[in-house]
Amino acid sequence: MRVSPLVGFALMLALLTACQPALNWRQVHPAGSGAVALFPCKPDVEQRQGMGLAQCETGGKGFALSWAEVPDPTQVGAALKAMPQALATKLGRPLPPGLALQVAGMTPMPEASHYQLTSNGAVTHVAVFAHGTRVYQALMTAPQDDAAAWDSFRAGLAIEAAR
Repeated sequence: MRVSPLVGFALMLALLTACQPALNWRQVHPAGSGAVALFPCKPDVEQRQGMGLAQCETGGKGFALSWAEVPDPTQVGAALKAMPQALATKLGRPLPPGLALQVAGMTPMPEASHYQLTSNGAVTHVAVFAHGTRVYQALMTAPQDDAAAWDSFRAGLAIEAAR
């Protein structure tokens, strides 16, 4: 049986497409963030005075890393507490207890935590941490829990060494 080159090419293309991972992870250094993150899609990056946001959506999941400068160093801990609380309030859910979080290069703080919120069947994972007076929030939203995607995103977070 002989296969035409066009059919062979179509079969090869179908096989290559089938081998593509659902999430295409890449290391990203969002300009102005001072951080590095592992995103499963190419994020759009927006910046304003003292704050920024890198975000993308793929496979029905949303991923984001936001950062902001806190002008008063004594308020960094309060900012880390306020960010997940504001998200829980927006989702109309109580904030569950946080789990300790370690991010390479972060300033060690007891308020650095990650949380899982469920609202209307959708799952939101959020992590908050700081480096000096810069606070960060990493977020993944999905129609159902995908612990492997969250673990990859969270594990890919780091503070960049000064260049």
